[in-house]
Amino acid sequence: MTVSEPLEGRTAVVTGASSGIGRAIAEHLGNAGAHVFLSGRTAASMEDSKKKIEESGGKASVVTGDVRDVAQIRSLVDTAVEATGRLDIMVNNAGLSYPASIVEGDAEEWRAMLETNILALLVGCQSAVKAMRACGAEGQIVNISSVAAQRSNSGVYGSTKHAVNSISSSLRDELEDDTIRITNVMPGAIATNFARSFDRDFINTMGKMAGMDIELEKGDRLSPEALDTLAENMKQLLGHPNDVARAVLYAVTQPIEVNIADIVVRPPKSMSVPH
Repeated sequence: MTVSEPLEGRTAVVTGASSGIGRAIAEHLGNAGAHVFLSGRTAASMEDSKKKIEESGGKASVVTGDVRDVAQIRSLVDTAVEATGRLDIMVNNAGLSYPASIVEGDAEEWRAMLETNILALLVGCQSAVKAMRACGAEGQIVNISSVAAQRSNSGVYGSTKHAVNSISSSLRDELEDDTIRITNVMPGAIATNFARSFDRDFINTMGKMAGMDIELEKGDRLSPEALDTLAENMKQLLGHPNDVARAVLYAVTQPIEVNIADIVVRPPKSMSVPH
């Protein structure tokens, strides 16, 4: 192991690695020497990340799937262990938001948030613990929550992130006698396509504030280049996915006797977003 490759010989799994925060985390872990298994629904972008990691001398594998199918999460962890003989890092990053009032909200959108943000994370944690114990790893489980969990009135999405915080704390207590550590990361507003489910007026107003001539409908995605421009032009209000990725890399490279419990990563100014 070298200073430049602190994760050499370790295996990492990252969910929601097709774009945004998950993609940045996967690339940072791969560049730090880990064999990264990228999981998400969009193969093309993950293949691009795989190529970047391999060009920098790292190792990466792509596993397409939907975390709402718990069998696929278990299979993802099994695939990583079968290929490398171990699991050292699990990043439960996959998440989504459908902003709406409780009175006007859609039950199927609530179900999607509950299954993605809570159930998938629970199964990911459980599968990772079993795999880490089996190989005797000094394991690191990172759960991506949100600053929405710091407010009591952050809507249905926020309630799912309150649950993530509680799960992380509870699991941390359960594993005090194990060589497995739990880190809970709460990003603030970050320049990703996470806001694709937001109202079009909110999305396009953000674009105008950044000096970008864009007209998007709900569900449309910005290109990686456009997201970089958005982050660069809105530094005071929007963080970059790499900011969160660096925080995750810091947490998972600490000695096992150091427990990095909670990390908040946010831009200098707070911004009120729909919930």
